[in-house]
Amino acid sequence: MEKIRKSETEWRAQLTPEEYYVTREKGTERAFTGRYWNTTEAGIYRCVGCGTPLFASDTKFDAGCGWPSYFAPINPELILEETDTSHGMLRTEVICKVCDSHLGHVFPDGPPPTGLRYCINSLSLKFEPEK
Repeated sequence: MEKIRKSETEWRAQLTPEEYYVTREKGTERAFTGRYWNTTEAGIYRCVGCGTPLFASDTKFDAGCGWPSYFAPINPELILEETDTSHGMLRTEVICKVCDSHLGHVFPDGPPPTGLRYCINSLSLKFEPEK
């Protein structure tokens, strides 16, 4: 895995202002407004920053929270989890290990087989439909 590092100027040129806010400034899109919260097509969800395959559609489920939710990443070694104490809460932030993009958070209230809910911002993802 080769780490991708870009300047703020390079990130701003590549990403939309909304994608930049979420991925580089640890923002959150409003619930039920993202481009993938209710997508049900088969395919792969890649990091919008670097294209790394992060989540597969067969792990996506409707958590009713308004954000795309998955019970497992494609490869856990490509995801970094860090403690997030912002907004007076204790959460686990999910970050792309390749380009350090903020993706969302993971919670221990998901379905089997993992019991996890990776609650991910649509703005941090790019969907690639199955061919």
